[in-house]
Amino acid sequence: MIGRSSGMWGGASGFLLNIATEAVFALNGRAMAAISAVNSKAEVARAQAALAINICAARGLQDVLRTTLGPKGTMKMLVSGTGDIRLTKDGNVLLHEMQIQHPTASLIAKVATAQDDITGDGTTSNVLIIGELLKQADLYISEGLHPRIIAEGFEAAKIKALEVLEEIKVKKEMRRKILLDVARTSLQTKIHAELADVLTEAVVDSVLAVRRPNYPIDLFMVEIMEMKHKSATDTKLIRGLILDHGARHPDMKKRVEDAFILICNVSLEYEKTEVNTGFFYKTAEEKEKLVKAERKFIENRVQKIIDLKDKVCAQYNKGFVVINQKGIDPFSLDALAKHGIVALRRAKRRNMERLALACGGIAVNSVEDLTVDCLGHAGLVYEYTLGEEKFTFIEDCVNPRSVTLLIKGPNKHTLIQIKDAIRDGLRAVKNSIEDGCVVPGAGAVEVAISEALVMYKHNVKGRARLGVQAFADALLIIPKVLAQNSGYDPQETLVKVQTEHLESKQLVGIDLDTGEPMVAADAGVWDNYCVKKQLLHSCTVIASNILLVDEIMRAGMSSLKG
Repeated sequence: MIGRSSGMWGGASGFLLNIATEAVFALNGRAMAAISAVNSKAEVARAQAALAINICAARGLQDVLRTTLGPKGTMKMLVSGTGDIRLTKDGNVLLHEMQIQHPTASLIAKVATAQDDITGDGTTSNVLIIGELLKQADLYISEGLHPRIIAEGFEAAKIKALEVLEEIKVKKEMRRKILLDVARTSLQTKIHAELADVLTEAVVDSVLAVRRPNYPIDLFMVEIMEMKHKSATDTKLIRGLILDHGARHPDMKKRVEDAFILICNVSLEYEKTEVNTGFFYKTAEEKEKLVKAERKFIENRVQKIIDLKDKVCAQYNKGFVVINQKGIDPFSLDALAKHGIVALRRAKRRNMERLALACGGIAVNSVEDLTVDCLGHAGLVYEYTLGEEKFTFIEDCVNPRSVTLLIKGPNKHTLIQIKDAIRDGLRAVKNSIEDGCVVPGAGAVEVAISEALVMYKHNVKGRARLGVQAFADALLIIPKVLAQNSGYDPQETLVKVQTEHLESKQLVGIDLDTGEPMVAADAGVWDNYCVKKQLLHSCTVIASNILLVDEIMRAGMSSLKG
């Protein structure tokens, strides 16, 4: 498709472009001559030609993404110039990775990826609805209706659609059960059902763990760690943290239970002075004396940590772990190991904040005045070796406000696919909590809004009602494609759902396992309210803007040479 899009200017639309150019020459030779004189290589498409190019681009992008929609959608394989392979059905990933050269297709792709940045989902639906809005508009424009009338109809339909969305949203207390349904609905559109069921609980529990009353949910406090090991269904939630390195001393314990955690950012190694200085010694003894003084300075710091350990562990009989952001030299490691302290050096800065949230305690920048209040706590700290890599697991934290999702998989493709799915799942759960409401999925919202718009169009005066009808028909692309991707006849399935909706007055969607209508709420299929709201806004604006383009001027190479 991308090849087709990029060649559109000289391919299918080239014929249209020539006709448009000849017509303009006949009507206004001087104006066209002026453009040619400025840049003889510029391409100009006007009126019907410009519209045909834009609609063709939108339809082309729609054709690429339509097969990926829903739980039964198919995968796409993207192969880079270097031969890297990426398997995905995530619309956002596809639009980011594909090299789209056609300007209109690129514009639609940017709008769709912006939808993902704002709400975390709805990328594929965005592209499908924009493409369908332009297709429905083209049917009326080909019969002589002006694009401006259609755009006015779209705007009226959007306002009504948002009102209907407000009416059909379901306000609920966001308990764990409803959040599990929301996460499952999101994850099943990205990965197969068996794996989605495994990840659903991990995703919901991780968001609930980092959630704090009266604070916005910070998903950066959910660390995602990859491990190329075992199978994808072994992915699990760690109520604590995983560091991607181990202790650096052979005598330190590999496993500590019921441990105090000291989180510090203190240098425990010999450091050069910050200013350039020179030392002159009269004798070797003087040099030795200076070295000992410098060593003593570090040893005093280490001794204060050892004193704290002796004080708290004698009282509570627990293990003691030091995690330092700066370095710890071999002498200091040796001293700590002799006193049964496990020490990890050069921890990443982002992990220091997470450690304090996961284990409790305070990250200290000085070893002066160390007290028990500075210490965090973990039920289990152990080192895990996988090939040449070492990982340190800090688990069983009492009330962690930062957790880790440990993704496992046999290969790189699986890990990337799960990571993309988890990112969308986390956003879906976060959106539901922040919205305080959800809307039924499985195409139920689109069917309900479409029916409401068909009734509403009789209240719209003039030809703008045709734009409302076009909008209503365009929204049905979602249930149609869901049915088509599941192997059912789109028209037959849609008619069944619409009939059931009119008779039962309930929000009815498509059961993708049977092709029959189902009440989405009873089946536990829920979508995010904010995703649908953003969809209606962005699709209408972009479709209207593209419709109102009546001339495209594409500069040739000569304009780039100054």
